[in-house]
Amino acid sequence: MPPAEISREAEEFLGYLAVEKGRSKNTLASYRNTLTVYENFLDLHGRHSHGEVSVGDIEGFAAFLTEKNYSRSSTAQMLSALKGFYRFSLQEKKIETDPTSDLFSVRRARLLPKPISVEEVELLLSSVSGTDPTSLRDRAILEVMYAAGLRISEVTALCLADIKVTDMGLWVIVVLGKGSKERIVPIGRPAQGALTAWLGEGGREAVLRKYGTGQKVRDLLWLSSKAKPMTRQTIWRAVKTRAAAAGLSSKVTPHTLRHSFASHMIDNGADIRVIQELLGHASLVTTQIYTKVSVKKLREVYLETHPRAETARR
Repeated sequence: MPPAEISREAEEFLGYLAVEKGRSKNTLASYRNTLTVYENFLDLHGRHSHGEVSVGDIEGFAAFLTEKNYSRSSTAQMLSALKGFYRFSLQEKKIETDPTSDLFSVRRARLLPKPISVEEVELLLSSVSGTDPTSLRDRAILEVMYAAGLRISEVTALCLADIKVTDMGLWVIVVLGKGSKERIVPIGRPAQGALTAWLGEGGREAVLRKYGTGQKVRDLLWLSSKAKPMTRQTIWRAVKTRAAAAGLSSKVTPHTLRHSFASHMIDNGADIRVIQELLGHASLVTTQIYTKVSVKKLREVYLETHPRAETARR
């Protein structure tokens, strides 16, 4: 679909984010969506210039989002985008005052991640046991997601060259994360085995032999059953299909595996700063939410290690 039509000022702001700030395509698409919804709202309320907008209009837009059942987190994200837009417009002298400067910020809801258990992860992975190319691919996708804690956008973008073996025999994945920041994440033997099977004669190579060997797809790690590039949507559907087959349909999404990766490592004593690096979080605050997940584990460790924990057992 062609990009949604927005004002010249909004297009200039997106250009600034792309060129000067280096924002990703997904981030730019999110900003464009926000600006489209917002400018449609302004048109409906007789505001045809950003110079006419007041604090009341911004607050009205926030109320509109609530009425339309946008989540608290989405509303906060959209208002944050508008703050950035108006700061840019003020700096560029396109407006005289910033209508968002005194806006009470909507705090994003910090919902606790809902990881699945180690046993449920094992159930999900073991349920994909076929030897056909699609099964080999899906097993490898699930193994890599859980082994490396990747975002779905990061999984989708992987190329063959991103899978590397070090001089010491350690398998690692080179990941291009948010803000085009590169990180290196190791993976264990189950993920290595699943990748080897998918990349072998009975997996990816079989798909290429049957449907084509164009250079465009030869560099990509994941291919559809007809040798097409896989999108975020097709990988999402593959994960949900496998989760449903394992009886975990309501519990598992691609992001669930990322949550589970972090939570299970923390349960087993991993340092939170290591988790931050592996997840590609810019701020430790984002990672710290995982320390709140395993209350049961926290209690167990407390009872086992604190010298005066007897009273807590009562």
